[in-house]
Parts: sequence; structure tokens; C-alpha cells
Amino acid sequence: MSKAVVSLSEPEYARETAFTRDDEVMTSKNRIDPMPPGVLTEAAGVTYHHVDLGEGSPTVFLHGGGPGCTGWSDFGPVAPLFARDRRCHLVDILQYGRSEKCRITGPMWDFHAAKTVALLDALHIERADFVCNSWGGTIALNLAAKYPDRVRSLVVTGSMPVFHGPLAPLPEGGRRGRNARDAYYGGTGPSWTKMRELLARLEWYDADAIPDENVTMRYDQSLDPEEMSLAASSDNPRGEWQDLTTELGRIAAPVLFAWGMHDAFLTPDYPLMLARMVPRGHLYVMDRASHHLQEERPHDFYSLVTGFLDQQH
Repeated sequence: MSKAVVSLSEPEYARETAFTRDDEVMTSKNRIDPMPPGVLTEAAGVTYHHVDLGEGSPTVFLHGGGPGCTGWSDFGPVAPLFARDRRCHLVDILQYGRSEKCRITGPMWDFHAAKTVALLDALHIERADFVCNSWGGTIALNLAAKYPDRVRSLVVTGSMPVFHGPLAPLPEGGRRGRNARDAYYGGTGPSWTKMRELLARLEWYDADAIPDENVTMRYDQSLDPEEMSLAASSDNPRGEWQDLTTELGRIAAPVLFAWGMHDAFLTPDYPLMLARMVPRGHLYVMDRASHHLQEERPHDFYSLVTGFLDQQH
């Protein structure tokens, strides 16, 4: 399969800017820099956008499903740290960012897993580590179950692959994310203030620490006409929801569930259950963090994750 149909601009820029900043300056304020140049790659009839940084072992980053999320918005604060010794592919999931806004029919996680494998083929990646948040983590878990030869290890944060919890019903019946998206796009429509309120309520532990740059990046992307059209659709353009209870038991790769102690969607008893369902499951719970610990505490997240990934080589 062929790779890289369009280069948006000089890819060397991304690598240069990734290494010219002092880590403490970048991480102390949780600030996200402007997105570096990206690449468009065709894979099995769809087009993905991704930002590539660094050299070394291939690592795929898959973001969450909130309004305006992209690979860079979710992982931009930590990407230069990982890019020191890894080839990092920060992918915009289909229907998000600059990737194709295709309509999905049939089981949604099967669709995303198959297309992500096609992207790996297009990029000539035989096996990769996956570092994923929320929506992206569920995609990666299903991919690891169905395409085990393509996954070396997984790090999953804030994902909901099964609809049941160990202690109590899931908040809002597991629909908190969808309800938040409907509220954001509904009523008076998207606004910068509504985006900040969403991040403060559901994604960050310390609302005062949210940088304006992060809010602006998410808000600007949420205004994409195609994303707004998907949000307003009365049909189901995202595909049929799947419960992955059976799939979790089939995952051969080691999985680290990295969770925020104060995750607004799913409390830490939920990933403990997941870690027991996966044959090689691990769990780490980070204090002073919610749903986006990679943005709230980027250096701590990097230290935890890179240590886990290095153990698998």
C-alpha cells in the first residue's frame, strides 16, 4: 500500500521546533504550541491527517472524542518529549481535525480499527506502540484484539470500552461524553466560553491551570463546518456503538491503563476492572489529574508512559 499522498509543508520544521524549546518552559504552564506542519495520507479509501515528529520506534497517538479534539490538541504538550527517541504519529481520528469526515455505518470500533490498520500499512509500520486518550483508546483496544500482530503495547487513558462498571451504573448511562457534545453544539451554539467550561468540568482537575491557547485551539477546530454538520445529524453518522467485553480478554499486548484520580467520566474502580479483564493489564492512577492527564501533567505523563513502553522492548 502506498504512503503520504500530500505533504502540507516541510516536515523537518516539526522536528526542529520540537527540540529547540526548554522542557520546563513548555511543561510548567501546560501550554500547547501551534500545530506543526502535518501530512495527509490515503488509507483504504479514506484520508488521514497526522503530525509526525522524531525518529525511532513507531508510536501512534490517538486522541479523544470531545468537540474540537485532534491529535495535536490532545498530545501536543507531550509530543516533543516522546519525539526525543520515538517516531511519533499524532493522528486525527476520522471525523475529527483535518482527517476525512466520512460517514460510518456498521460497528464503529471495528470500522476505526480496520482503517487505522490501513493507515499503518500506508505508513509501512508493521507494529507500533499506541498511546491513546478516551475515544482513541477504545479504538486501540479493539485493534489490539482483532489485529494482535500490529500492536506492541498500549497506554490507554479515560476510555470506555465496556458499558458496565464494577460498583455502580456508569455516569449518565455511559453517555456523558455524548451529552456534553450535544450541549456544546446545542442551544446558542459553540462559543469560546462554552469550550472552556467543558474543559473545566470534564477534562481538567485544576480549571485555573487551563491555558487560553488550549481552549482556543479546541474552539477553533470545533467550528469546522463538517464537524458541526456531524454534530447536528439526526441519523447516526458515527456508526453503531459496540461493547468490547469479549475483545478485552483476547488482547495479547501489555496494556497500561493510566487514569486521573478525578476523572469526570469514570472513577478509578472502572480501569481497575479493565486491567483485570485484560490478560496483561496494568493500572496507574495519577493524583491531581482528571480526564486529560497528558495535558495537565505532561512531564509526569511522559515519564510514566515512556518507562512502561521501554519495558516492552
